[in-house]
Amino acid sequence: MPGLTPKNFSWIEPKKLAALALPSEPGHYKYLVENGITHLVCLCESKPPNYDTCLGITLHHINIVDFTPPTPSQIQRFLGIVEEANGKGQSVAVHCMHGHGRTGTMLACYLVKTRNISGLEAIKEVRRLRPGSIETEEQEKAVIEFHQHIQDSFCVNNINTPPTFKSI
Repeated sequence: MPGLTPKNFSWIEPKKLAALALPSEPGHYKYLVENGITHLVCLCESKPPNYDTCLGITLHHINIVDFTPPTPSQIQRFLGIVEEANGKGQSVAVHCMHGHGRTGTMLACYLVKTRNISGLEAIKEVRRLRPGSIETEEQEKAVIEFHQHIQDSFCVNNINTPPTFKSI
């Protein structure tokens, strides 16, 4: 019997990063595995029900209170999980209760980093892909501040680096 599609499931970047609402049935986890997902990041305050019913999925729990933004260290942890898994050719799915607020915020930060776009552009893109995403002003602010952090880090890391020229 095939798995059961979790509510609000969609790929953000095919075979790399997907998002969904809280998986609650064993069939939801089976669906994730059938679609090549081997890492599940839970952003809820407690772990999802039945998460241990399906072999093949590693659960990562990042406890974020509902309707609040992730901290900078939580964003870095999430991005590290995705980067490490993708580096091994593995796919990741992320969820909160409905797959909108906390999930959308993390997805926007992912887009800021991987597509080198502004926080506002990332918010707009996530909302296009997943309507209803990023629910509070504080979550929007977290994405914008993450973009600023990325920009500041780039400038600091490259301030003393002279330009390089190649001979033709």
